[in-house]
Amino acid sequence: MERSTRLFEIIQLLRGVTAPMTASAIAVALEVTPRTIYRDMAVLQARRVPIEGEAGIGYVMRAGFDLPPLMFSAEEMEAIVVGLSLLGRTGDNALQQAATRVAGKIACVRPEATRAATLLASSWHAIPAGPVDPDTIRRAIREEQCLSLTYENAEGLRSARKVRPLALVYYVDSIVLGAWCDLRADFRHFRLDRIQSCAVLEERFTAQAPALHAAWRRQHERPAP
Repeated sequence: MERSTRLFEIIQLLRGVTAPMTASAIAVALEVTPRTIYRDMAVLQARRVPIEGEAGIGYVMRAGFDLPPLMFSAEEMEAIVVGLSLLGRTGDNALQQAATRVAGKIACVRPEATRAATLLASSWHAIPAGPVDPDTIRRAIREEQCLSLTYENAEGLRSARKVRPLALVYYVDSIVLGAWCDLRADFRHFRLDRIQSCAVLEERFTAQAPALHAAWRRQHERPAP
């Protein structure tokens, strides 16, 4: 997590509590060390964010502090609300938790956007659950790290693949990983529910990533004959 994002998260945490919150508790929530939180608190206080407290006692936010309003039109806000609702269909717990946090941030600065439930998304979906956590794959895509997969095709045959993960494509009935497959020396697509095991490798493909992404997108967006 980048520092700017972490500073925002700390503000959000402190705005939601009524009693002092220790650096250790904040560190657990943000998955960092207490020492990192101490440094972040010093940065926030230097920027005149009204946080009171100190190490060993805890921190609180003085009343009256507010973040700048989110500059979204009504249509943009409706698009966000619908998009967040649709994430419930993915079965990806990490994405759903992130959606809940986003909704909380929107409610803090644009409460009118969440008052009326006029746009609803059905929770029904046909996406089967798989043995691999999608968060692992999404992180590998972000970090441009190769993956070692055990994949089972529609006929039940298994194969070992080393791939360079490029994108996740969310369909109504499946989630598909688009990747460069070293075994086939070409782009391949793997249904997440058929990936039997997945290990993140140390090897990165950062240098090749821009060209791979561009080539995969051209192929993926090509209209069907």
